[in-house]
Amino acid sequence: MSSVVEPLSVRGATSVHLRGLPRLTTDGVRVLDEDPDLAAELTGDRLLAARSRLIAPVTRHRAGAWPLSSPPEPARLGVLVLDGVLVREVLMEDTVSAELLGAGDLIRPWHVDRPARLMRSDVRWTVLEPVRIAWLGSGFAVAAAPFPEIGATLLDRVADRAQRLALTQAISQLNGVDRRVHSLLWHLAERWGRVARDGVVVPLALPHRIVASMVGARRPTVSTAIARLVSDGTVERRPDGTWLLRGEPVGLPTATTSRLVSLRRPTGAVVD
Repeated sequence: MSSVVEPLSVRGATSVHLRGLPRLTTDGVRVLDEDPDLAAELTGDRLLAARSRLIAPVTRHRAGAWPLSSPPEPARLGVLVLDGVLVREVLMEDTVSAELLGAGDLIRPWHVDRPARLMRSDVRWTVLEPVRIAWLGSGFAVAAAPFPEIGATLLDRVADRAQRLALTQAISQLNGVDRRVHSLLWHLAERWGRVARDGVVVPLALPHRIVASMVGARRPTVSTAIARLVSDGTVERRPDGTWLLRGEPVGLPTATTSRLVSLRRPTGAVVD
């Protein structure tokens, strides 16, 4: 299904009322209303001023391919995911690697998808669950300049994404696809999960092929691993395709791993 885009212009947005402002204006959305965590470090009049000034256009996209084009402004900061779930897949030779992106993520897809000079790969973007995207252009950057706390929070978001990718890489190196899938689901629960009476619900209807491309395995192998996890009661696939995790979270380094890390020299060498 193709994307449906509903653009909103952002130019010339002003307001003299700071309290009781609508979330949606004729010029876009008030970004701090859509993503209040961005303003966690702001208080009082500065918060009200930032809320009034930081407005961005929004596009909405249905599930399916996301045919992203280059930004119209070279100074554009990036796009902020307001809600929904995106999948970014890197296709290299006969391998596909996937990353999930959701509410709060700041991405610059036209930058990271530029072809490398030595390595060859393609990038494919897919909307897994309907998304709304706020386009943070040069106008937003100028309006945000008096509020460096917001810039720092956006940088924290980028660092958080890097940490999630590092954890996903570690998960893909675990021995046993069962362990990888189980660990990945707990990793996703850290961000998207919610506690239920009988476990932790991960409200993502992930196809087996996406799980496979996140743990570095083939889809049939992942399907078999999921069947084993379901059979032993560790994981439940709910009727709507989402997941229920039972038991305790995983991932704590073993004593052997901790001992090996402690033996590493500053140069990276390991004592035998």
